[in-house]
Amino acid sequence: MSIKLSNIYHTYSKGTPFERLALNDVSLEISKGEIVAIIGHTGSGKSTLVQHLNGLLKPDKGSASIDDINITAKSAEAKTARQQVGMVFQYPEHQLFAETVFEDIAFGPRNKGFAEDELEKQVREAMAFVGLDYDTYAQRSPFQLSGGQMRRVAIAGVVAMKPDYLVLDEPSAGLDPRSRNAVFKEIMSLHKSRGIAIVLVTHSMEEAVKYADRLLVINTGKVLFDGTPADIFKQHADELVKVGVDVPQVYKLADLLRKNGLAVKENIKDDMSLVKAIKQAKGWK
Repeated sequence: MSIKLSNIYHTYSKGTPFERLALNDVSLEISKGEIVAIIGHTGSGKSTLVQHLNGLLKPDKGSASIDDINITAKSAEAKTARQQVGMVFQYPEHQLFAETVFEDIAFGPRNKGFAEDELEKQVREAMAFVGLDYDTYAQRSPFQLSGGQMRRVAIAGVVAMKPDYLVLDEPSAGLDPRSRNAVFKEIMSLHKSRGIAIVLVTHSMEEAVKYADRLLVINTGKVLFDGTPADIFKQHADELVKVGVDVPQVYKLADLLRKNGLAVKENIKDDMSLVKAIKQAKGWK
């Protein structure tokens, strides 16, 4: 199972003085079970790209498919395929609209065709998954919750639809460190328990390195690099800086240690893994 984009072009404000080519001949494939981070400077085309993954935007040229089904078609088959991709936008709490948390989370499954007697079960499971107690929060207004709790409600609404792919556009934006860690803990738990693909759009190189197995670097509407974080940050550091993407501090420090003779392993993901690698290189327990 996979999402495929083939030779995608997308232009905003076509035929006006503000015309801008946002995607330029983009081809890629994302398989179920992958964790892919999409990085690039503001305006590089990241958000435009992910909106082609479930047909929210249609390409000017090229094709988008899920399991070889053209998702830009108007058929029932295409609609079902598009529903396999759940999307949580930047500041997803702005997507909330219902009077209660229950109704907000139930909206997607209800429109997907879940029977009414199944809705409570779906909502309960989704709320439990994101760490919100059903009895405490189900009948509360989502607008009375904290920013972190609102984001969890938005994620629960997508999780309740049981997608095969989950696209998250800057899921940690505006959150304090505690809420950010809690959100990512839930996202990674979902990946582990259901084996779904996670597509993460982020400006944080630390998040990209810590959570993703694969990086897509986007620049001026093109896929500049596609590979593992270790390979990209090691082989293309200078090129990344030129296009407005910095190398994570843990990679810079690990590289400096190697240049000074300490055999630190390559697969560093965060501060803790770097500390562990230093201890191993030093022979410390």
